[in-house]
Amino acid sequence: MAAEGDLKLLGLSVSPFVVRVRMALHMKGLSYEYIEQDLFNKSELLLKSNPVEKKVPVLIHDGKTILDSSAIVQYIDEVWAAMGPSILPVDPNERATARFWAAYVDDKVCAFSIP
Repeated sequence: MAAEGDLKLLGLSVSPFVVRVRMALHMKGLSYEYIEQDLFNKSELLLKSNPVEKKVPVLIHDGKTILDSSAIVQYIDEVWAAMGPSILPVDPNERATARFWAAYVDDKVCAFSIP
């Protein structure tokens, strides 16, 4: 098992985008520190980690910040490719289809904004 390094997830338990990232972390069997955020009283760590959008999820891996749930899931899949199952299909057509449906869910099903 490859070392995860320092791995933290800033999140909000009711966010479907945070749930997506937590599922990816669990699929890969990764240990991480989960830090619940109060989005009405944003923490200094959140403001420092995502100064533009000030939103969750935020993944911090060895001091590097990764934003946006789709980008985070792809990062997890690539960095820990040898651990657990692949999150996205290997076949390019199937991978494109999976990305389409993820974007569709983001745009149509989860079309809301958390402050």
